[in-house]
Amino acid sequence: MKQIILVGIGGGVGSIFRYLIKVLTARFSDEIPLATFTANIIGCLLIGLLMGYFAKNEHISPDWSLLLITGFCGGFTTFSAFSAENLNLLQTGNYLTALTYILGSLLLGILAVFLGYMIAK
Repeated sequence: MKQIILVGIGGGVGSIFRYLIKVLTARFSDEIPLATFTANIIGCLLIGLLMGYFAKNEHISPDWSLLLITGFCGGFTTFSAFSAENLNLLQTGNYLTALTYILGSLLLGILAVFLGYMIAK
């Protein structure tokens, strides 16, 4: 139960920060989704920093990883988790799996949004 609460707290705070990024970037660009782009890049940098830090400091409780990586970064942007998973696949030599995961996620994700939109419309 403690792990679920940690993920929930981290996810809630991450979602709040994601919303703040949207508010702060709203006045800068209407042409590209700047808020999503900004959150994705910041989230990827942050998850990389956290993964590296926790890998270097193995004595730190796994609860911190749940709170900050799974919770906060997951609530802030799932793109960071997607990117971290692909980095892991590439680092372990699973190139075809990474490529399949990347292309499948992008293509099927866009298709799923389109289908959901068409069904709801």
